Amino acid sequence: MVLALTVCGIVVALVVVGLFLFGLRRRLIQRSGGTFDCSLRWDVAEQSDVNGKGWSYGIARYNGDRIEWFRVFSYALRPRRVLERSRIEVAGRRLPEGEEELALLSDAVILACVHQGTRLELAMSEDALTGFLAWLEAAPPGQRVNVA
Repeated sequence: MVLALTVCGIVVALVVVGLFLFGLRRRLIQRSGGTFDCSLRWDVAEQSDVNGKGWSYGIARYNGDRIEWFRVFSYALRPRRVLERSRIEVAGRRLPEGEEELALLSDAVILACVHQGTRLELAMSEDALTGFLAWLEAAPPGQRVNVA
C-alpha cells in the first residue's frame, strides 16, 4: 500500500513538473516578443492535401529577418524550423477544407509558401497573417520578396 502511494505520488509529481516545464519553455520563447500561434505542414505536395494530416501545432517568433518556428509539444529551446525572409515565396492562401478544419485552430487561414525550394503551408489567424505579410513586405531595400 505504501509502495503504491509512493509510486502514484512520484507519477503525479512528474506530470506536474512536465507541465511546469512546458509552460516555462513557452514563456521563454515568448519573452522576446513577436510571437504568434502557427501550425506548419512541411514538404507538402503540389496539390494540397485536405485530410488534415501532417500539421504540427507550434509557435512562430519573429527574430530579425527570420521566423523561428517551435513545436508546442516539445521541450527543445531551439526552433524546429527557421524561415529566412529573403527566401520565402508566398504561393497563395486559402481557408481550411475538410478534415483540416478539425486539425487547425478555428480561425485559421492557410498560407502556401516555398522556402528554399521546399513547399510548406503555414496556418495562422487572420491577424497573424496580416502581420506576417507586412513583415515579409517590410524587407530592407535590395532584398527580393515574393508575395502573391
